[in-house]
Amino acid sequence: MRGRTRWAIAAITFLSVLAGSAVPASAVANGEPVPIGKYRFSVKLTMTGIPTADGGRRNSACSGALIAPQWVITAGHCFRDANGVRVEYPVADLTTATVGRTDLTGTGGHELKVVAVKQSATADVSLAKLEKPIRDVRPIRVGFREPKVGTVLRVTGYGSLTSTNPVPATRLQTGQLIIVSVDDAVLGLNGYAPQPDTTPCPYDSGAPYFTERRGVATLAGVVSNGPSCPHTGVENAARTDNIAAWIRSVTKQKY
Repeated sequence: MRGRTRWAIAAITFLSVLAGSAVPASAVANGEPVPIGKYRFSVKLTMTGIPTADGGRRNSACSGALIAPQWVITAGHCFRDANGVRVEYPVADLTTATVGRTDLTGTGGHELKVVAVKQSATADVSLAKLEKPIRDVRPIRVGFREPKVGTVLRVTGYGSLTSTNPVPATRLQTGQLIIVSVDDAVLGLNGYAPQPDTTPCPYDSGAPYFTERRGVATLAGVVSNGPSCPHTGVENAARTDNIAAWIRSVTKQKY
């Protein structure tokens, strides 16, 4: 699952990057860079000092989306304790949400601490509460309708270009995938554009999948797990439409 191939194992590589072995990277394998200022609801989550089972610490990252002024949606497995159990609290010594900053080497947008977490009981989805509301970034709309097979979804994330020696991105990337199956809690997707193997990568966990109609982005799911990227196999997204009522009850946001 993504928690192993695109989060936990990637976190070990992230530690070596911090030690000085960084290499250039982009997010979403075979995607394309997002123009500055577009999809400002996209979020980079940076976790520093996550406890490990052997008593040590590691660093990692996930992607996400602003869904209310003080709430970010991401994958549930982005918040796990040292035993791999999903938890309803920030697991790292510090979890920072960078919101509304297309290029992470710049200074725009916001950097805020995550102070609380809520986990879905039925899907690989969690909600992270920010230390204060953001008022100048429009949250993504959460859809209530079941996605249909054949629908093309866009994804935006700060993950790596590849599963080989993955490194978190400094520039938001995007690509499109097409829905090939709809299950109770999961959407199955194949790469669609710019390439048939355009797919999420390590550190893209929690990134939003959404439709675009008349300039309105509507959330359908978040990156959950899949094969090593890039690939032409099936990606799994955690559905959000059938937990939209729970999301609204937590965030107090009307959609």
